[in-house]
Amino acid sequence: MQDQGIHPTTPAAQAIYGAHRGAARARFIGVMARQLHEIEPGTVRVRTVPVLVDDRRRTWVELVDATGRPIATTAANCRAARNLLRRAFPAADWTRPRTYVASTGDLAVDVVGAPAECGLDTAPAVTA
Repeated sequence: MQDQGIHPTTPAAQAIYGAHRGAARARFIGVMARQLHEIEPGTVRVRTVPVLVDDRRRTWVELVDATGRPIATTAANCRAARNLLRRAFPAADWTRPRTYVASTGDLAVDVVGAPAECGLDTAPAVTA
């Protein structure tokens, strides 16, 4: 059953529909993990951050291993990982920092911030 905006109404049909979607998601997660491993063995997470270099838009890409450490890799491998994610998530807003987790298949906005102890948040509070 393909998702065309039509949702089953009986409990049995909903269970079958959910099972199909769950299986498709599991296949997607597996394919993405294998492709990231082919690009750079050991990659379990990919971080992307849009940056400006000499007034030109670029994307900083970091491949991360299971210990949370960045993997030393080539620009070509980073570009391949970025392109893989962009093809897999064409509707994502790539003007924001993102993190993809291979084990879950989740692509999330990566909120960049400083700990409160740094005292960098000097913006005044807004009151209504």
